[in-house]
Amino acid sequence: MHGPTGKLLDSLVAGGTFTPELFLSLFENRHTSARALRQKAAEIRQREFGKGIFIRGLIEISNCCRNDCLYCGIRYGNDTVERYRLTDAQILDSCRRGYALGFRTFVLQGGEDEAFHPERISRLIRTIKTAHPDCALTLSLGEYPKEVYAEWKRSGADRYLLRHESANPTHYAFLHGAPRDVRNGRTAAYRQQCLYNLKSLGYQTGAGFMVGTPKQTPAHLAEDMRFLEDLQPHMIGIGPFIPHPHTPLGLYPDTPPETERLELTLFLLSLIRIRFKRVLLPATTALATIRPDGRQLGILHGANVVMPNLTPEAEKGRYEIYRNKKCTGAENAAALDELNRTVSAIGYHIDKGIGNYV
Repeated sequence: MHGPTGKLLDSLVAGGTFTPELFLSLFENRHTSARALRQKAAEIRQREFGKGIFIRGLIEISNCCRNDCLYCGIRYGNDTVERYRLTDAQILDSCRRGYALGFRTFVLQGGEDEAFHPERISRLIRTIKTAHPDCALTLSLGEYPKEVYAEWKRSGADRYLLRHESANPTHYAFLHGAPRDVRNGRTAAYRQQCLYNLKSLGYQTGAGFMVGTPKQTPAHLAEDMRFLEDLQPHMIGIGPFIPHPHTPLGLYPDTPPETERLELTLFLLSLIRIRFKRVLLPATTALATIRPDGRQLGILHGANVVMPNLTPEAEKGRYEIYRNKKCTGAENAAALDELNRTVSAIGYHIDKGIGNYV
């Protein structure tokens, strides 16, 4: 690619200084540079990872949450939710089934649920790692004090996913509302400190944000990219905002159109792959929800991870952080074969390895 945009892209590839001005220039020219960005992202991910797509077995342990975030379908104040909590036996059985299918990474995800207190999570970690010592265990359970994260790390947890959601303090406050729990600051600064704590403790750490939320500006996205530059996470999860009708932001009048949210997410996936060459980058469920071939599009724009759902069938549909969430299951060999066919159709294949950041 030639011209000013081509020079900016070359600077990114070469590891040049990232500035908000650079991001905004690429953002403004994203429609004309989209193809070049996608090609460069695909070139980098193939050079770094080949054609393999890592799989993570997602287990959604609870849709109960003490927080009342304004965008989230499982927020505390949504009384239409049919709440559930998996038993320890269900969680362990989900891991056992996943292991038999070839999964070597499990992700325990849930709302900030006080029933899953730190000691219980520690016991689960130890039990899972004893049963499957050749597997990686990822947690995605929200904000906790550093000493809790440290105990979970000592118990055997390997990775932690905690989207920073928005690096801009004002926009973050708009998305999350007032805190219900005074112990939890619910500020952008607190969230970011959690991520720095996780990284300092030796976790492979994942951050990320939603794309196309109400009141999100290009300058906010530049701040998100700048924060990622500072944090240098091992994993980055981004996906299009999908409104949930039973939330305050569900019918917000200024939400960008769905096509715009998709297009912008794909642009950012490519940009992230170009800038963070070795990062583990999921093609998220939200992409597959917003468009049937969304996961394939994510891979074509630089993603190298998918997270099939191992949650027991009876509870799987109830972890509805946004409406009409698409569940890509892998409860049996046939379902995993279907996933492999999906990625094979665009020239890739499933990699069942542990898939650590290196």
